[in-house]
Amino acid sequence: MNLFEDATQERTFAEAPLAYRMRPRTLDEFIGQQHIIGQGKLLRRAIEADRLTSVVFYGPPGTGKTSLAQVIAKRTQAFFQQCNAINSSVAELRQIIKEAKDRRSLHSKRTILFVDEIHHFNKSQQDSLLPDIESGNVIFIGATTQNPYFYIIPTILSRSQIFQFFPLRDSDLKEIAMKTLKDHERGFGKLNVNITDEALNHLIESSSGDSRRVLNGLELAVLTTQPDTEGIINIDLSVAEESIQKRAIVYDASDDSHYDTISAFIKSMRGSDPDAALFWLAKMIYAGEDPRFIARRILICASEDVGNADPHALLIANAALNAVEFVGMPEARIPLAQAVIYIACAPKSNSAIASIGKATADIEKGVSTVVPRHLRDASYASAKKLGHQIDYKYPHNYEGHYIKQRYMLHDAKYYEPSDEGYEKKIKERLEFWKSKK
Repeated sequence: MNLFEDATQERTFAEAPLAYRMRPRTLDEFIGQQHIIGQGKLLRRAIEADRLTSVVFYGPPGTGKTSLAQVIAKRTQAFFQQCNAINSSVAELRQIIKEAKDRRSLHSKRTILFVDEIHHFNKSQQDSLLPDIESGNVIFIGATTQNPYFYIIPTILSRSQIFQFFPLRDSDLKEIAMKTLKDHERGFGKLNVNITDEALNHLIESSSGDSRRVLNGLELAVLTTQPDTEGIINIDLSVAEESIQKRAIVYDASDDSHYDTISAFIKSMRGSDPDAALFWLAKMIYAGEDPRFIARRILICASEDVGNADPHALLIANAALNAVEFVGMPEARIPLAQAVIYIACAPKSNSAIASIGKATADIEKGVSTVVPRHLRDASYASAKKLGHQIDYKYPHNYEGHYIKQRYMLHDAKYYEPSDEGYEKKIKERLEFWKSKK
C-alpha cells in the first residue's frame, strides 16, 4: 500500500505544473527577495533558528510568498497548517485553532498557521484569529497581494512583522529559467532544449517580475514544440510570443526606446492629444513598464503643463498614483487612462515651472535672501525686542482679507499667470489687488 501511495504521489508530482514542481525546497534554493532573506537578514535568521513570530508577506503574484511559507514548513519543528482565505470559513478556523490549542497543551508543540490570500478574509474572520495570535496558540503567516494596511485589521498588523516582496528582477527570473532547463529531477534537464536569448528575454520581460508567468510560458513552449531531426527542442522568439500570448515590442527600460516612448507620452499630453497619449500609455503598460513610474510622470505633467489652469489635474493625477498602489495592475490601467485623458484635455499653463525657475535663478545669482524684519518669527521670548513682526499687517484684519505690504526685500515678478482656464481668474484677482492702494 505504501509503495502504491509513493508511486501515486510521484506520478502526481510529475504531472503537476512546472511552476509548482520548481518551487524552492530550501532557503538556499530560494531566488530573489534578498532584502529580507539574504544572509544575515532578520527573517532568514528567524527561519534558520526556528524562532519565527507572526508575519505578513505582502507583494504581487509570483514573487515567492507561498514558496517561502512552504520552505518554512519544511524547516520548522512546529506543526504547519495551511489554508486559503478564499474558501475557508470561520468554522474551519475555529477547528484549526482548537487543534492548535490541544497540540500546545498536550504535546507542547507550536502551530504555524499559514493563511494564503488573507485579504479575502472579512473583519469577523480576522477577528476570530486575533486572540490566539496574541496568546501564542498559533504563529500566524499571512500572504496577500493587496496592501495589508487597507485589508488586514490593525490589531493583527500590530502583532505581526510585515515583509514586502517586490517583483523579481530580470536577473532573478533568468536564473530561475536556466535552473529549470538544467534540473533533471523537476525541470527539463532530461530534454535537449535550446532557447535563444531573444526568446528567453521576451518571456522574462513579459512576466512583469512574476516567476510563475515565466515558468508557465517556458513549459508551454517546451511541451508544444516538436524536436528537430537531432532531437533538439528549439525555442525562438516566435514560439515565445505564442507561449506567453504577447507580441514582442521594441521597448527596454535601459535603452532609447524607453526614453523615446515616455517623451512621446508627455508631449502628447502637453499637446492636448488624448488619443496619442493613450496609445503611448498602452505601449508602456503592454511592455511591462512600472506603473508607478508612469503615474509619477503623469503627476509631473499635471503641474508642469496644466498647473493652475486647472488645479483639479494635480488632484486627479495624485489619485491615479494612489490607485496604482491601492488597486494594482491590471485594473490600475483604468485610473491611469482617466488621468491621462483629463490632463490631455485640460487647459494648459506652464507658469508653475516657469515661476519657480525664475525664483531659483535669482537665488543662484546671489539676490539677498534676508527675511524682512516684520515677517520674522516672533514666537519666542524677546523676539519683539529684536523688531520681529513689528509693523506686520495681518491681512485678515482688512477688507477683502488683503493689504499691501512688502514680503521680500527686492522687487521681482516671478509668477505670470496665463489667460487659460482657472488661471485667468487668478490673473484677474492679482490685477485687482495690484490696483488697490
